[in-house]
Amino acid sequence: MTMKFYFGRGTVALASLIALEETGITYEPVRLDMAAGQQRSPDYLAINPKGRVPALVTDQGILTETPALLVYIAQLAPEKKLAPLDDAFAFARLQSFNSYLCSTVHVAHAHKLRGSRWADQESSFEDMRNRVAGNVTECFSLIESEMFIGPWVLGDQYSVADAYLFTVAGWLAGDGVDVNQFPAIADFVARMRARPAVAKAVALENA
Repeated sequence: MTMKFYFGRGTVALASLIALEETGITYEPVRLDMAAGQQRSPDYLAINPKGRVPALVTDQGILTETPALLVYIAQLAPEKKLAPLDDAFAFARLQSFNSYLCSTVHVAHAHKLRGSRWADQESSFEDMRNRVAGNVTECFSLIESEMFIGPWVLGDQYSVADAYLFTVAGWLAGDGVDVNQFPAIADFVARMRARPAVAKAVALENA
């Protein structure tokens, strides 16, 4: 069975799309029209009842949630060394970094357009939007100063954490944050764009 990967333009699914392209594994990309609400269609909800992307259909079942997908994809192609699978501490550091992006940075970003997840009043939505730039800046300041080793997230070895960071960093401008105030991250983003797998994934996202 060929795996099928569901994603949407401008979403966190780009991280897993990059990881899949890095492995060279055969898969079928399926882009949903998020603006039209295709992620909430009965057909897609039968695949992922959360109504979100990404979702990866495998011969063993369906996987969702970016941190889980990234590790799974890395394990499918261990020869690519997209995760330090043989080093328990380094692997935990990878998981720690990805968990921070998932639970803190993505949530800070989501308050710009997804305020209805946390409140009902328009005044509350405005307050949330007003906090996004500051909160995201604080997150990336911590990443730049304490979490990013360089030249890649974990140091010399490129990993799926880099695909994740690149994806989330791509939201900075829309959140009102200039990536150039984080020199290491800005340099990282430029180097990521030069990777063939990243270029192919971005092209698939924007096709």
